[in-house]
Amino acid sequence: MKRITIAIDGYSSCGKSTISKALAKRLNYSYVDTGAMYRAVALYFLRENGSFHKNPFVAGLELTEADKRHLIEMLPDIHISFVALPDGQHTFLNGEDVEAEIRTLIVGNMASQVSTIREVRKYLVAEQQAMGKEGGIVMDGRDIGTVVFPNAELKLFLTASPAVRAQRRYEELLEKRTNSIKKGETAGDEPKYEDVLKDVEERDYRDTHRKESPLKRADDAVVVDNSNMTREEQMEVIQQIVEERIK
Repeated sequence: MKRITIAIDGYSSCGKSTISKALAKRLNYSYVDTGAMYRAVALYFLRENGSFHKNPFVAGLELTEADKRHLIEMLPDIHISFVALPDGQHTFLNGEDVEAEIRTLIVGNMASQVSTIREVRKYLVAEQQAMGKEGGIVMDGRDIGTVVFPNAELKLFLTASPAVRAQRRYEELLEKRTNSIKKGETAGDEPKYEDVLKDVEERDYRDTHRKESPLKRADDAVVVDNSNMTREEQMEVIQQIVEERIK
């Protein structure tokens, strides 16, 4: 059976990574979380600029032109890879497992800004294309079907209302914080739904209005609105789409 390239795009907190991982596992395909790659770049920048370790919603967190130039200069020092572990695929930054750290709100906010930089996108797109050149891959992000793999055999575009996405993200952050407390780890302040909703709306605006590869639906993409779907229902719909496309 032909092994195709499946490009999954959509808004933040739509469950792209979750559905992509599950789909890749079912098909025995490779999976690449491009959002994790931008988050890893953002984390590298945050670590190199200690003054940015603050609440992600306070004024002054926006990248300056000097910040952008500094980040571009650091790109050759940033090496990202994925490793399959017992609890799932983890993201590694220069050999360090950073899966937990890149999922924080401040890193997500910075990743949205980092992704607007042309040189960063060019660097990571080349990496992504190399990872998927043989097919048999599921890749999710913001511009997979429009820029990274415009000739992908199947393109999906996931969407949901901002309120629904913010609630999902809020519950996810609460769960992670609870798990950290149980493990005796530093958990940080309890997230607020209003902050998460604000973050979702701001990221939507940046993603759709950036000059470099803005988020948009490819003309030949199949739209899946999962606002009122469970994960199981969404998988059933997408599985049917995939099977028809492979045939």
